Amino acid sequence: MEKKKTKPNPMREIEIEKLVLNCGGTDDKLEKAAKLLKMITKDRIVHQIKSKKRIPAFGISPGKKSGCKVTIRDKEKIIDLLKRFFAALDNELKKKQITENHVSFGIREYIEVPGLEYDREIGILGFEASLVFKRKGKRVKMRKIKRGKYPKRQSVTAQEITDFLIKNFGVEIVEENDSKWLEKSIEAV
Repeated sequence: MEKKKTKPNPMREIEIEKLVLNCGGTDDKLEKAAKLLKMITKDRIVHQIKSKKRIPAFGISPGKKSGCKVTIRDKEKIIDLLKRFFAALDNELKKKQITENHVSFGIREYIEVPGLEYDREIGILGFEASLVFKRKGKRVKMRKIKRGKYPKRQSVTAQEITDFLIKNFGVEIVEENDSKWLEKSIEAV
């Protein structure tokens, strides 16, 4: 008798939930950051973030606007943006940037991203990106009526995220000290 091949459980497949782009700053820098995020995402609404803490070194007090963010949920747009962002990072991520359920990385200067031109009004500015992963069934935990439990085993592990990024985007995962960026910055000096 032959063994039947079992199909993988569709509830265990991982998928991208959303991409969140954010940029911090106050006053004039905040306006530039909002223009930058609007330029990257084109038609998305940029939300401004108000501070909850007082940080005198940065001139931040409670209730003062201190950053802006954009959330993108369209899968095709996310994939297009990620390919461009990873190209700006030389298709390289550090292992510590990948944690359970999400990946976070920063782009030092937006002009490094292919397809983005320098804008005089914005100047030189960077931003951060957070990529959130999920499995099917997460809505059970988030809905308001008949909210259910979302077991810990449904979380996406760092290893699964690493495998997903390598398979779909060709990203190289490096240890802290093995970065090409570090080599480039040493050569520049």
